[in-house]
Amino acid sequence: MAEDKSTCGKGFHEGAVHVDVKDYYGNKLKQSSDLKTNACVAPAKPIPAFIRQALKKVHPEVTARYYGCGLVVPECLEDCIVLDLGSGSGRDCYMLSQLVGEKGHVTGIDMTEDQLKVARTYVDYHMQEFGYKKPNISFVMGYIEALTEAGLEKNSFDIIISNCVVNLSPDKRQVLAEAYSILKDGGELYFSDIYSSDRLTEEIKNHKVLWGECLGGALWWKDLLRLAEEVGFSPPRLVTASVITVDNKDLEDILGNFKFVSATYRLFKVPKGNTKPSQVIYNGGITGVEDSFQFDSQYTFKVDGVVDVDGEVASILKHSRFAGDFTIQPSGGPGGSCGVKPTAKVEDPFQLVLQLEKQGPGSTTGGCCSTKSATCCK
Repeated sequence: MAEDKSTCGKGFHEGAVHVDVKDYYGNKLKQSSDLKTNACVAPAKPIPAFIRQALKKVHPEVTARYYGCGLVVPECLEDCIVLDLGSGSGRDCYMLSQLVGEKGHVTGIDMTEDQLKVARTYVDYHMQEFGYKKPNISFVMGYIEALTEAGLEKNSFDIIISNCVVNLSPDKRQVLAEAYSILKDGGELYFSDIYSSDRLTEEIKNHKVLWGECLGGALWWKDLLRLAEEVGFSPPRLVTASVITVDNKDLEDILGNFKFVSATYRLFKVPKGNTKPSQVIYNGGITGVEDSFQFDSQYTFKVDGVVDVDGEVASILKHSRFAGDFTIQPSGGPGGSCGVKPTAKVEDPFQLVLQLEKQGPGSTTGGCCSTKSATCCK
């Protein structure tokens, strides 16, 4: 399985990994209780009220076939064009359909026909439930390594999300490259996935159950940083991380000393270089996080507060959909030297888990969520 060499791009052909994964998620798994580990089960964490309400409106059969590993809801979604990689039965898509609003659009892409059948069955049901005159959602059969071949246009999406799916691909570099290609300038890949503490052995990578359970294909977190840079993304910003427990002795014996985390990163398609450290002021324009906006594990912006940010984050805020929600000024500007100094940047999700454990219960939170901003994705 680890030696599977899929040819991506024009004339893409599925390899052994794709066949095994489709069989696992299309035939072997019928509901979330069929999973053999806890890797693909979302960790318990506080969910904003309006997200809970959106999830309640999703049809029970769609929710029952959901196998994600985190809540993947970035901020500032209203009117955005969103793509969900490996959308499965469509739970996240139908939740996002409500958050982008009738003027936005959500596309789900998946390679498993049985999962897509469930998702497509309930399009009309959900549009009526949401009170929409026409669908703002569609589902595409295709591979996350070959998005353009599936008919998705380059430079056409504001946001791409993915929930515990990239680890199922045998060619993660190609997944990131395709995502970068179809994002608009300033666009974001916001995704939750499983990461390992080191590069996995061939035995683990060739174990079909471990691969299907999102562990055998887990990327060493350092390789994510390298691959993201190679395809053009800004350096990944770590949002949150939580420990993955396997709770299956037979599989634990095979895994040995390898550790796993579920981590959420955000990657942006923004210009590089020529951006100096700046001071930024959050204007409070994002619904749901009006008072305080947790951008990642390093930066939390309080409304009207001055925060010193590095050049990397300054570039992201300046060129992304968040630009209208921040006032950006040179360091030492009107705010003088009174900017709040952020904590040190953390790239290692295992290190972040340790920090959050020291802070106590409730510290491990996903990205805060929003549905509105006057400047969102215009």
